[in-house]
Amino acid sequence: MLLKVAILLSAVAVAVFGDSCLHCICLHESGCKPLGCHEDVGSLSCGYYQIKWPYYEDCGKPGGASETDWKKCADDYNCATKCVEKYIARYAGDCKGVGSCQQMARLHNGGPNGCHVSGTLGYWDAIHKCCGCS
Repeated sequence: MLLKVAILLSAVAVAVFGDSCLHCICLHESGCKPLGCHEDVGSLSCGYYQIKWPYYEDCGKPGGASETDWKKCADDYNCATKCVEKYIARYAGDCKGVGSCQQMARLHNGGPNGCHVSGTLGYWDAIHKCCGCS
């Protein structure tokens, strides 16, 4: 029950504060354009948010279960945004004490433990400069 409440609250935070933050993440990752896939640190990153396959799995595969579906979803703004929102809602409970945009940026960049990885601070700084959100 508590997990459901935490996920619901995270989803509300994404909905209320997330639009400008998500836009800045999109701009940072791709110029907010459907870039297709390219090799990035030993695996493919695809689309508007440069989504990798494990990330797509964690967000619930909103575009379908195949690798082709992942690539199509990543290059479809609405599907990719839905994936990012679901991913953030899934892991935001692990990011206590930081604002919702910082949660989104650091989780997106660093994975489920992104809020606890100092290597995500530079990414957060870039997103913060874009939107001024917390």
